[in-house]
Amino acid sequence: MSIKTSGLHHVTAIGGDPQRNADFYLRTLGLRLVKTTVNFDDPGTYHLYYGDASGKPGTLMTFFPWKDAPRGRRGTGQATTTSFSVPANSIGWWKDHLAGAGITTGRITTRDGEDVLTFDDPDGLQLALVAHPQGDPREPWDTPDVPAEHAIRGLHSVTLSVAEEDATAEMFRELGLSFAGQESNRLRFTAGNGGPGATVDVLVTPDAPRGLVAAGTVHHVAWRAPDEDTQASWREELVDRGVNVTSILDRQYFRSIYFREPGGTLLEVATDAPGFAIDEPLLELGRALKLPPWLEPNREQIEHTLPKLNLPSENNPELA
Repeated sequence: MSIKTSGLHHVTAIGGDPQRNADFYLRTLGLRLVKTTVNFDDPGTYHLYYGDASGKPGTLMTFFPWKDAPRGRRGTGQATTTSFSVPANSIGWWKDHLAGAGITTGRITTRDGEDVLTFDDPDGLQLALVAHPQGDPREPWDTPDVPAEHAIRGLHSVTLSVAEEDATAEMFRELGLSFAGQESNRLRFTAGNGGPGATVDVLVTPDAPRGLVAAGTVHHVAWRAPDEDTQASWREELVDRGVNVTSILDRQYFRSIYFREPGGTLLEVATDAPGFAIDEPLLELGRALKLPPWLEPNREQIEHTLPKLNLPSENNPELA
């Protein structure tokens, strides 16, 4: 197949209270809110995008936060851990920082030569910080709470839990990923040149319960396509392989197709363009509620329905 994704585009999860979600990802983790919009299929719910200064693909964690959403259950058929990349000398700083924020962390472990620190967000979503020994050249977002020398560089990897690995492994090969090794029941696949932002781990847990997607779980994992023509070509190849793929959907800031890998996790292929600066200046990303043209006639009703968000002023200081 010609499919050769270069890495992760974003991870989308379901959250609970939107204010608590924003406080954690902006203040505690030090990410930037790069877009405040709504779930296009449920416009009474926010869709919040967190990332680096401009929201580049590979740095994005996004949420549908429903205040009263029931708690989900981690298990097979899901992405069960979302990992962020941090500098190699920063894991100790992060352990202290998270403890100061009242977040319980696991012990620092080493996996595949990388230091790993795991913890849960306020809704129970399992996260990890991973320090890659060769470093990560991506520029961080700098805030008073998380200085640049320790700040998150972007996504590192995701972990999918499956009951059986063969069909899932074959799907990732069809997406252009390469098998990079195995440690016990954990298989690693990498896209492009590998490294942070281009890695997926497949955790084989045949005796684990099936996961339930709700608050505190990942909704889907998105992989990068360079442009719309390439995405359309990839979609045709997947359909020819018998994969049940959606039509190409307009997500305003990228175009998307969706399908499930055989283990059950919902995957997306999203285009790199057009990006988040198409409807507001780079310096003002995330400040205002942005709606797609087809929802603009309902703006007043949508704004009345959505809860008010109080965002930290330092989330959008002027960029250098």
